[in-house]
Order: sequence, then C-alpha cells, then structure tokens
Amino acid sequence: MKLQTKITLLFVVISTIGLVLLNASIFYFVSEFNFEDFFKRLEARVNLAAETNIHPDKESVAYKQVRTRYLEKLANEQEYIIKIDTTKSPAYTKIIDLPDEFYQNILAKKKERYTEENHFYAGGLFIVHGEKYIVIVTANDPYGFKELEQLKRVLLIIFVVSIIMTYVAGKIFSYYTLQPVRNIIKSVKNISANNLHMRLDDVKGKDEIAELVITFNNMLTRLETAFETQNNFVSNASHELRTPLAIISGETQLLLMGNKVTEDGREAVNTILAQAEKLGHILASLLGLAQTGFDGKKQNWTKIRVDELVMDVADSVKKIDRNSVIDLDFSALPDDENLLYTEGNVNLLQLAISNIVLNACKYSNNCPVNVQVTAQDGRIIIKVSDKGIGIPEQEQQHIFEPFFRASNTGEFKGHGIGLPLTLNIIRLHKGTIGIRSEEQVGTEIQIILPVAS
Repeated sequence: MKLQTKITLLFVVISTIGLVLLNASIFYFVSEFNFEDFFKRLEARVNLAAETNIHPDKESVAYKQVRTRYLEKLANEQEYIIKIDTTKSPAYTKIIDLPDEFYQNILAKKKERYTEENHFYAGGLFIVHGEKYIVIVTANDPYGFKELEQLKRVLLIIFVVSIIMTYVAGKIFSYYTLQPVRNIIKSVKNISANNLHMRLDDVKGKDEIAELVITFNNMLTRLETAFETQNNFVSNASHELRTPLAIISGETQLLLMGNKVTEDGREAVNTILAQAEKLGHILASLLGLAQTGFDGKKQNWTKIRVDELVMDVADSVKKIDRNSVIDLDFSALPDDENLLYTEGNVNLLQLAISNIVLNACKYSNNCPVNVQVTAQDGRIIIKVSDKGIGIPEQEQQHIFEPFFRASNTGEFKGHGIGLPLTLNIIRLHKGTIGIRSEEQVGTEIQIILPVAS
C-alpha cells in the first residue's frame, strides 16, 4: 500500500471517529433536551391535576380554566390520584402497573420520572389538609420521537456526505503533502553508476524533506568517491599487476627452454610458472568480479541469440576440458526465433555461462552434462544439469559469496570466484539465477534472461 493511500485512509479514519462522536453528542443532547422539556410539561400538569382534583375550591376552578384554555392535551394523556393510607403496607395502591421503586421515590423525594418506550410518567407527592396524595400524569410524545427520527436521518446523511468530502480532502491533502517525496523519487531513479555526479535539487526550508535531500546528496557524494576509488584501483591493478606476472611467466619459460637450470631446479621453475599462471587467472577473475560489480555502462551492448551462444560455450568448454561431455537440448525452442534474443555483452554472458558449465563438468568427474534452452513468458531459460557431487543443503545459500567453496570440494581445484562473477554478470543483464542441488545426486542451475524488446 502506497504512503499516499495510508495517509488518506488515516485521515478518513480520524475524521470518521470525530464525526461519530460529534453526531452522537448532538443526538444525545437534543434527545435529552426533548425529554427534559416533555417531563417539565408533564410535571406542570401534575401540579394542575393536584390543584383541581384534591379538595377543589374556587381557585381550582380558575386552574381548571387555565388548564383547558392554555395547555394543549397531550397524546394519551391520563391523570391518576392515589390517596396514601399509612395504616396499610404498602401505604399506596397501584392504579397503574409501574415499578415499586417509582412510588417509593415519590414518597421519599416528593417527585419522580419514569419512561417506558414512548410512554412518559411524572409523579408528585402532595399534602392537603394533613392527608397525602400521589398524583401521576402519563402521556405519549409522538412528535418528539418523530423529531428525533428526522434528526437521526439528517445526521446520517450529513455523516455520509462528510465522509465522502473527507476522503476527497484526504486525497488532495496527501497528494500535495507527498509531492516533494515523489520529486525526490523521480530524481533518484535517474541516478545510476553512470551519473553519480548528479545531485538532488536543494529544497528551501528546514523541514524533514530538506533534511532528506541533504542526506541523499551526502550519500551520493560518498558513493561517487567510493566508485571512483574502486574504478581507479581496477584500472591501475589491471596494468600494474599483470606486467610483473607476465615478466615472471616469460622469464621462467626462458629458463625452462635453456639449460640454465639443473633437473632438480627445473621442477621448482615449473612450480613457479604454474603458480604464476594460477595467480594470473585469479587476478583476471578478481578484476572481472570488481568490474561487473561497479560498471553499469552498457558497453558493446548488442542483441545475442542465446542458443548460438550456448553452442559457442560448449565448444570453448571442450577446448579447455577435452574430457567433458556436454549434451545440448534444443527440443523445446520456440517457433518464433525472436524469442531467443536477449540484449547484453556477448563476452560477459559467454564467460558467465562457461563458468557454470565448467563447474558442472568438473564436479561431476566429466559425466554427461545437460544444457537445455527454452523460452516462455518473455524469458529465456538456460538449464545446466549434472550428476555430480552436489552441494550440501546448508551451504547452498553461500555459493555466490566470493571465495566460498563447499565442504565437499576439497579434491577439486578452484578459487571460489567463478559463481560470484557469474551472478554479477547475470544481474548486470537484468537476469536471475536459481539453483537446486542434492548431495551425490547432482545440481541444476537455471539462468533466466529477459527477451530483447
């Protein structure tokens, strides 16, 4: 999930919680106000009922006229008067079925309220001429409930509209908030090993975005310095180290051609020559590994037909190891030959595939090695399978580390550089390498390269 979407959703969630609390508060206070207003109207009628029904007199007539003329009749309004008889227990008689607590609270507090769905009850205690009476007035409030239902619908509509507006506002807010980050991402994508001198545009201010730009630029400066140092080292090493090795090899060969050394010394000179050549191979592999590690330039980038490349690899491997047996399997090639082309450096790809095939031949004691080429879903797949010693399962994750050699390869010569070099070359060509191996059964390495556009 993108950060912009996360910010929008968080904005909507926070706003939704706020809207829910606001709407709930509005509905609660409005309903409380309506109920309180209705109860006050009932309590006024309780007082009037007591004045007009308990020992009526001249004033009672006036109250009755006020009641008739100026107070509307509530829905299902009814009046109840209960005389208290202290000689009985309880001292009151239930005319309407209400909880005992209601009557007891009237006796204790002199007034009480009670609701049951849309039925409202208000009661009061009155003492007239030394006698106690409980007066209860009950009525319904259909208009109040109707107003609350309308308020509920209005609040729901406002809530839905507000959520939609909040989502739109959140999208706009997150878009403009993350615009500087998108500009940074766009600029960083344009920077590669070929143009490490480029820097991000400075951002005015002292906020987090400005700090991020400064951090990126400082990192690019350090990377540029490191790449230049490595590039200079590789360039100088390729000249400075190869020259003395060539001299050592040439001089030892001259010694072997003449009679300047004894038979005992000839063995030592042969050892020197062999180690010099070995050192030359190690140096060449190390330089190749270093170059593919930092050089992202597409030098001599051409279209390469992979099946022809594999045939060239097989020929070169047989020249290096004459006892190798390589079976090429082209039975699954696609009908469209355009699906067999990839883009890259032919020398580097040949070196990478040769390393894998040579390893397969070497570690299988020259048992037949199968090389299959297929193409599917815009990818070219090269499978190299052998029936060799295999790789221990717990060591397979380390085989692409420089100088690592499996624990069961002690009888075979090697430097642990070929596979790391191969991995770098394949990655340089936007490809991948997969491996499946079992000890004493064999190994299958799969190279996947993209089809040329």
